[in-house]
Amino acid sequence: MAGQLILVGTPIGNLGDFSPRALEAMEQCDFIAAEDTRVTMKLLNHFGIRKPLISYFEHNKREKGEVITARIAAGETCVLVTDAGMPAISDPGEDIVAKCHEMGIHVTSVPGPSAVVTALAVSGMPSARFTFEGFLSVNKKSRRAHLMEIRDEKRTMVFYEAPHKLAATLRDLLEALGDRRIALVRELTKLHEEVIRTTLSQAAERFSPDGGETPRGEFVLVIDGAGDESPGAELSPEDAARMARSLMDGGLSRSEAAKQAAKAARLKKGDVYRLLVGDDEGDAG
Repeated sequence: MAGQLILVGTPIGNLGDFSPRALEAMEQCDFIAAEDTRVTMKLLNHFGIRKPLISYFEHNKREKGEVITARIAAGETCVLVTDAGMPAISDPGEDIVAKCHEMGIHVTSVPGPSAVVTALAVSGMPSARFTFEGFLSVNKKSRRAHLMEIRDEKRTMVFYEAPHKLAATLRDLLEALGDRRIALVRELTKLHEEVIRTTLSQAAERFSPDGGETPRGEFVLVIDGAGDESPGAELSPEDAARMARSLMDGGLSRSEAAKQAAKAARLKKGDVYRLLVGDDEGDAG
């Protein structure tokens, strides 16, 4: 019998959301590939499921991916889960799904909870068209490039964020996008679930590290897209030069940093470049 990979959605907080089909898939599979076996073991113990577990996460996905696909190719059925929600969404599971398709392995799913669409649904923000942006990178260069790419995005944008990084993310979003409506959705399906509908400026102030509220729980951020009435933040040449300096700190050359910052600020590259050169000459003096 040919093996297969089954993507199984798991609860994002409330174990009552675990579906009968998901339970059946786990009970009938040969083994389970999990992002964090400790987290998945709690789920299995709660439902009395006894199945072999194999870890599969970002830093071992190449090695373990080969082991998993080999076992499936030999006829076994593998259930793939992430810590919460649907696997392969902003998750290393997307790699093994692609690999299975390349190998001609059957891939199917048992749909389950998803923080992205659940947060969007309860946010009250426009949902006819939206983009999922995942987590902003902690790498300065990648983070700045990502923010510049979405300044003119007209669709509603959805981000994930951890509580300890929320303040910095709100500050960076406000700087890049200007003041827009935002819904901060926290602790979905859990006891302290909350939807905070506000603006980026008010959210940044509320969760400011300088005396603001301490964020608790995992957050999904749902942000208005840019409309004719709410364009991206207007940047002065000096703001653009500071942005370019940040890009240079991330590894870009002065010329490329000036080019990207000028594009984001709708300025001429030469104007930004001259400010950078002037800053350097002033520091040298």
